[in-house]
Amino acid sequence: MKETLRIKIDTKDRVGMVLDVLKVLSENNINIISMEVSPGVIFLKLDNLPEQVWLKLKEDVQKTKGVENITEIELLPYERRERQIKAVLDSVSEGIIAVDKNGHITIFNPVAEKILQLKEEEVLGKPLKEVLPIDAPMLKTLKTGRGYDNEEIMIDGPKGRSHYITTGRPIKNEYGRTIGAVASLKDMSKVRELVYSITKPSMITFDDIIGESPAIKRVKNLAKTVARSDSTVLLIGESGTGKELFARAIHMASPRSNNPFVPVNCAALPDTLLESELFGYEEGAFTGARKGGKQGLFEFAQRGTIFLDEIGELVPHLQVKLLRVLQEGRVRRIGGNQEIKIDVRVIAATNKDLEEKIRKGEFREDLYYRLNVIPIYIPPLRERKEDIPILLDYFIEKFKAKMNIIEDIKVDGEAMKKLMSYSWPGNIRELANIVERGINLAGSNIIKPENLLVNTDDEKIYDNCNDNPPYQEEIIPLKEATSRAEKEVIEKALKKYKSSREAGRVLGVSHTTILNKMKRYNIKL
Repeated sequence: MKETLRIKIDTKDRVGMVLDVLKVLSENNINIISMEVSPGVIFLKLDNLPEQVWLKLKEDVQKTKGVENITEIELLPYERRERQIKAVLDSVSEGIIAVDKNGHITIFNPVAEKILQLKEEEVLGKPLKEVLPIDAPMLKTLKTGRGYDNEEIMIDGPKGRSHYITTGRPIKNEYGRTIGAVASLKDMSKVRELVYSITKPSMITFDDIIGESPAIKRVKNLAKTVARSDSTVLLIGESGTGKELFARAIHMASPRSNNPFVPVNCAALPDTLLESELFGYEEGAFTGARKGGKQGLFEFAQRGTIFLDEIGELVPHLQVKLLRVLQEGRVRRIGGNQEIKIDVRVIAATNKDLEEKIRKGEFREDLYYRLNVIPIYIPPLRERKEDIPILLDYFIEKFKAKMNIIEDIKVDGEAMKKLMSYSWPGNIRELANIVERGINLAGSNIIKPENLLVNTDDEKIYDNCNDNPPYQEEIIPLKEATSRAEKEVIEKALKKYKSSREAGRVLGVSHTTILNKMKRYNIKL
């Protein structure tokens, strides 16, 4: 049997209408639980009535002047609105908390229950300060009447400290006065998943690694085999051989493929910036640190893969921190005390002889053995020249699409001989560069030897162009001449040592200085 009865009374809109209906209910000894009124309609929630009483009440109400109809309904309008709001609050993936003007909790949805490990009935009516023992941003919103977006907060829970993003808004009355506040709370791991799902790079698989030579087939088969495990992989190969391509393919073939793949070039950032990017920092850790701190890339890569390219360029104190991550599966942010547990697969890559660097005292031996669990050697192009024709076809089609070229482009026999006899110090990256240059210089749909300007042609190119350094042939401002000379010296050092850090060491300046000069002069490594 139902405990309550809900009715809708349609009426004429006249003064005293509600009072007349209430008088009838009072005469019939009917208890009203709740009532909602709008022009021309009265909604009532009553204690449930025996059928005879209900029929008599219905008859008496209908006799009231101005009453047009009386029907039983499922829910009052406010109840329907409440249930709709609750359905929304229960379905969102964020924790939702609302407080009244005194800071007491009025809404606490299931996700908030899960995040804070508290039940709704335990917290409703309690001050927010008792539930969240932090300086909650929404309490500031109560005081200022201003909302906030995407503030980072840390909350200590039964399983340790957790990282969240919160956004809040004031609740205002019709006069603009703040009478409460509402805030969302999102687990940072869920934010990472969302960011990755939106920004996820094109999926690279082993089918995207082009080549049919025995050398590349062996490497692909080995990489496919180890992709299924969580062991650390060290990719060894010259610059331009496709180490990142292999790292991405390993990730996509692994059980971690639906989680982030985070590439980091250890030589591309100054040491202090690299440390904060990898490990994150707490608020106030250094001048300019973001309010609320910042998670590092190891945290961002949670349950995914982090790819550490040019690992041989890592400075000693960062080698120590990386070793700790590999040994313990935990990171500590700069300026922080909390150990944050991570579940990340590490794939590292190098174009250096790490054993030689160990002998020179430039690389830690214990870190090397942690990284070198599964070494994979990627052969240079000169060791797999039978793949050049296939790669050539691939790059021609790629650059045709880029340049909106419709007709077929061919490479003549002499040009192919030139490509097959070249030593390819820049490997596949250099081949791509030469193909694009050749298409631009060909002037027809046939690429000839003279259109393929490889490094051995450099002196001839400069002779033909009479391209001697301008500061030898004309008088220019000293500042400009100095800049040109500086750029040339840096370019030569980078070409010889293939590393901004090594170039800086030889030239007697810091790694950061070299990176800044490269940016200033638009020098590519």
